[in-house]
Amino acid sequence: MKKIRICVIGVGDWGINHVKTLFSLNISVGCVDKDSKQLQKIKSQFPKINCFSSIEQSFDGNYDGYIVATPAITHTKIAKLLISNHKPVLVEKPLSLTVSESKEIKSHLIKHNGKLIVGHLLLFHPAIQKIKSMINKGKIGNIQYIYSNRLNLGTVRTEENVFWSFAPHDISLFQFFSNSYPSEVVSKGGAFLQKNIHDTTITYLKYPNGIKGHIYVSWLHPFKEHRLVVIGSKGSLHFEDSADNKPLLFYEKDNSEKQDTLSLKNKMSKKIEYEISMPLENELKYFIRIIKGDPIKESNIDEGIDVIRILEIASKSLNSNN
Repeated sequence: MKKIRICVIGVGDWGINHVKTLFSLNISVGCVDKDSKQLQKIKSQFPKINCFSSIEQSFDGNYDGYIVATPAITHTKIAKLLISNHKPVLVEKPLSLTVSESKEIKSHLIKHNGKLIVGHLLLFHPAIQKIKSMINKGKIGNIQYIYSNRLNLGTVRTEENVFWSFAPHDISLFQFFSNSYPSEVVSKGGAFLQKNIHDTTITYLKYPNGIKGHIYVSWLHPFKEHRLVVIGSKGSLHFEDSADNKPLLFYEKDNSEKQDTLSLKNKMSKKIEYEISMPLENELKYFIRIIKGDPIKESNIDEGIDVIRILEIASKSLNSNN
């Protein structure tokens, strides 16, 4: 059987993670980067990798698929080039920086009958898949409210605000859980370190099916917290991705007490077991199946465009409320 060949464009910190994981999956790996020092670095780490200084050069390597892990401002141009050369593509989030650019990519896909998925990594997290399964089985009843905290103290971007940097993960999850598109998006925040680049934001979303939620992101927080809570009519799910062992807890509502006054109570929380696997490995296995001919079911171009559209609406709200 022919060994699958995949080329990674952009071998910064996240691109290197792709390379490492692809080698662990017994994939023949190539990489492209304009920075010769970066190519030397990755060649020393992975002697079997084939390195190129341009995408055009890499086409001589006959790669079966490409991963785009470059800055978002370059995604549209690179994706269109790869699609026009009939290469299946995984584009890291965000798909692009505007809805119009994302639609350009989609038009190219249709024109060339191409294949593309967006790197919404958390959709491939086993805990997220478990939450989705429990929602579909009615374990928490009808979803009422979703909230996500993605907080950290560390790298501060200069070309994008914290909402564009952190929130695509959470928006993709809200879309995944709600099976809907928000009817209203309102965002507020503060820019403290750089003019017009927000360091902390809170964004409220309202969906036509009655679901509401908020996304709180910050790179000024004194400690790391990645918390997701899904509240339903029968119970709630709480996932703490930043905690040790990454627990997923289910809080079933206790309706045993009947009182005249309105009172809410949960039963003892229950730890929900889920498969332990690496989201990036799961995502890349999915991409490999698509290269081999499987249909695209998750992280498709339309889901990627929806995320960009919500990011744009939130950004306009953020600027008007500044």
